[in-house]
Amino acid sequence: MAAKSDYFGLGYVVSLILAIIPVTSWICGVVTRFQEGKLVAGLIRLFFGFTIVWVCDLVLMIVSKHILRLLNV
Repeated sequence: MAAKSDYFGLGYVVSLILAIIPVTSWICGVVTRFQEGKLVAGLIRLFFGFTIVWVCDLVLMIVSKHILRLLNV
């Protein structure tokens, strides 16, 4: 069985598909940041999620094979 990670414990392929679609990427990104207790990162994602934040998340996910958390605040 594939290792579970990324959005809500889903696998890499499912998380990548969710990350490619801007609306689902925004929703999943905001929810996962708030679940982790990262309020500043969640607010940044909430307000700027459809801009460069989405592109950065998508590129970093494709390159590193998992979601990188840039803000540890």
